[in-house]
Amino acid sequence: MNNDTLLIAGKKYNSRLLVGTGKYKDFAETKAAIEASGAEIITIAIRRSNIGQNPNEPNLLDILPPSKYTLLPNTAGCYSADDAVRTLRLARELLDGHSLVKLEVLGDPQSLYPNVVETLAAAKTLVADGFQVMVYTSDDPIIARQLEDIGCIAIMPLASLIGSGMGILNPWNLQLLMERVQVPVIVDAGVGTASDAAIAMELGCGGVLMNTAIAAAQNPVLMACAMKQAVEAGRAAFLAGRMPKKLYSATPSSPTQGMIGRP
Repeated sequence: MNNDTLLIAGKKYNSRLLVGTGKYKDFAETKAAIEASGAEIITIAIRRSNIGQNPNEPNLLDILPPSKYTLLPNTAGCYSADDAVRTLRLARELLDGHSLVKLEVLGDPQSLYPNVVETLAAAKTLVADGFQVMVYTSDDPIIARQLEDIGCIAIMPLASLIGSGMGILNPWNLQLLMERVQVPVIVDAGVGTASDAAIAMELGCGGVLMNTAIAAAQNPVLMACAMKQAVEAGRAAFLAGRMPKKLYSATPSSPTQGMIGRP
């Protein structure tokens, strides 16, 4: 497993768990949970977090320095391609030319489901502008292929609605999607507990991104530890290759040859 790394924008990562920075009770809890998760890539909502644009407020980068983590600015709260592009251009200025970003364009404030039409438009503009785009989208394999063709470096389909904790509702679509793209597929949204993360990894996903599942747990730091272990276990199970399922065909787990009383 030592050589099994996640490759994003030409950089190798040992952790396949990506985490968000919102919804914690304070910066101390944010720092403790993210450290416990073992994540190396952290996503930051530019519209909701201060990373220097508000000089008189606490700066998230003081506890999560770019020297230690790969920052992934995201466009949470954007409902149009124009807003998303503007937000990420601001992030690039604030972070001294940082080009790795997470694009998400939402369809409505109730479901937070992705608006794939606006997402495609924003992706085209951002890729042409030199951004390295990881993109939140639906679990539609056709849209995923279009986003890859545009030049997105990772496809991030939702498992279920953002913040719902409903887990992976359509594993079949995720498998179809993974068969059609070559870039990493990272489940984004819907994970509620460790078993959800393990299932995503067992399906063959390149990684899992989460925020609410950790931040909204009764013990966020302990849940971060659980998610770290679940992602690692799920990845190991995928690499090991599970035994085939055999309906109505039981097989003894121990040898049947040479048993006492049998030839």
